[in-house]
Amino acid sequence: MKKKVATLILNRNLPEVTDRLYEQIRKNDDLLTDIFVIEAGSDKDKLSKYTSWHANWDEAKANGLRFNRGMNYGLSQLYKEGKFDFYDAFLLLTNDTEFEDKDNIRILTDVLNEHQKIGILSPCSKRWGEINLLNQYATKYFWFIHNNAYLMRKEFIYSICNLDELNHMNFLFDGSNFRGFGSEHEIIAKAYANDWCAAITKRVISSENESHLLKNAAIIKTDDYQENLKLYIKEGKSWMKKKFGFNSHWSMQQYAKMFYDKFFEYNPELSIYKI
Repeated sequence: MKKKVATLILNRNLPEVTDRLYEQIRKNDDLLTDIFVIEAGSDKDKLSKYTSWHANWDEAKANGLRFNRGMNYGLSQLYKEGKFDFYDAFLLLTNDTEFEDKDNIRILTDVLNEHQKIGILSPCSKRWGEINLLNQYATKYFWFIHNNAYLMRKEFIYSICNLDELNHMNFLFDGSNFRGFGSEHEIIAKAYANDWCAAITKRVISSENESHLLKNAAIIKTDDYQENLKLYIKEGKSWMKKKFGFNSHWSMQQYAKMFYDKFFEYNPELSIYKI
């Protein structure tokens, strides 16, 4: 039976956390998804029992892959192996993503089917201010979405990916932005610039369990929470400056919003989903 969704989970040295997420998804959505686990430079004794690919080159083992490089690696591996076109959409998850115990992927794919212009779909978090905007409509279109859980339509990925760069650096995300500050603006701007939209739905609720980083930074072999936050912003602002000439995160936001506003000029019938 053909599965509609490929779920990619990114792990680095937290196999129990990853395996729990894998097993919950398998229990609730087995008929809809195949699940692939990306090991981002994990130690040999800390691999998920469901590992699909292990990034075990020296740089990956030393620094990990983070979201951008990790998802590039997994998606490009699917393409190289001839599996990419098996699926209609790809659910990209960090292993610290937590869902309610229900058929979340089935609900998310229902939303995609109802909104044919959605290229990027994210579940909402109860901790996000965005949930307060999802009243009359459970799904609306945004110009910013935090990037720990994205469902991406295959056609959208094809419209912006680099098929001549099947690697962990440039297949979909810009891997030169290692920690990813500002990357969500870039990918969302690319969506709206290509007549796709990015949406958040409260029909599925998820959250990011930051306690894993707070408690296990040494095991993950990463900087502690506060140091990581400083570097996340510092390195991301440097990337924005070098790539776009932007001197502030505000400029990056306005770049994405410009394409967002243009999308509704070309698709006025969808203005009911504009925030």
